[in-house]
Amino acid sequence: MAKTLIAFYSRRGQNYVGGSIRNLAKGNNEVIVEKIKAHLPDADVFQIDTVKKYSPDYMVCIEEAKEELRSKARPQLTEKVENMDQYDTIILGYPNWWGLPPMAVFTFLESYDFSGKKIVPFCSHEGSGLGGSIRQIKNAVPDAHLTAGVAIHGATASHCEREVDLILQQAK
Repeated sequence: MAKTLIAFYSRRGQNYVGGSIRNLAKGNNEVIVEKIKAHLPDADVFQIDTVKKYSPDYMVCIEEAKEELRSKARPQLTEKVENMDQYDTIILGYPNWWGLPPMAVFTFLESYDFSGKKIVPFCSHEGSGLGGSIRQIKNAVPDAHLTAGVAIHGATASHCEREVDLILQQAK
């Protein structure tokens, strides 16, 4: 039986949204995942989270994330997916940071064998779309079937039904 996993990274608290720094009770990707899950009640959800937390201050967080990018860090994750083999489709959500997913997403991707699995990426962004994320994900999991992906402007996360429909179409 085909099973779907919705794996995502999302940042709560201070975020850059619509041209200013705002405090979010839920990160944009968390909001989007809730919308996807409403359409896929049988899908499992896994939040990608790091052992070492980023600063709650957005400007400090940016510097921490830039350093991870420069050093190609692979931050340790708090949890692992049990029985990844049971999933045929992985819907993968992440913010677009400088054209790429956060380094924690690469830790996640490099921790499992995605050979033959469908990966449906989506990212939240504030103007840069998917950037180079699809190419970089493909490099990390070359034997997976990667769909075109969907970019969602972070400021529209609470009302992105059209984009959620595109994600669901790619997941079929």
